[in-house]
Amino acid sequence: MDPVGQDINLNSPNKGLGPAGGVDSLTGVSMEGGAMGVAAVNTLPPGLTEEEAEELYSELTKVEEEINTLRQVLLAKEKHSADLKRKLGLSPLNELKQNITKGWQDVQTSNAYKKTSETLSVAGQKTTAALSTMGTALSRKLGDMRNSPTFKSFEDKVGNIKLG
Repeated sequence: MDPVGQDINLNSPNKGLGPAGGVDSLTGVSMEGGAMGVAAVNTLPPGLTEEEAEELYSELTKVEEEINTLRQVLLAKEKHSADLKRKLGLSPLNELKQNITKGWQDVQTSNAYKKTSETLSVAGQKTTAALSTMGTALSRKLGDMRNSPTFKSFEDKVGNIKLG
């Protein structure tokens, strides 16, 4: 065991187990023989014997210790990664810019983007043509209306009001 009373070797049969008869640092519950004693629990879940519950508690303790060890290793790796990036002059902002630039380049070269771009271009051309045709038709209709006897009569009445 190491000085803290825990073996952090993930392949060790004693990993995560504190001294026999001690107190589990995670739960504060007494330990018997390295595993939490079933006596510390008032009732057993239905369908579990004392032996099965003791085995499950022992496994739970081991898994929780492994998780803590892995967290420590991950933190050390993240710190090392940050140090390497700092030495290389890579800042989070530079990485973000590079990722965005690369992502945009990937999007522009993708077949989906090309097809969408072509589709929008064709749709835009068709819309322009349709609006142009509609505009011509409206101009013609307005011209026809303006030359109609009803509009001329209305125009004359409005003209008389202005002058009068």
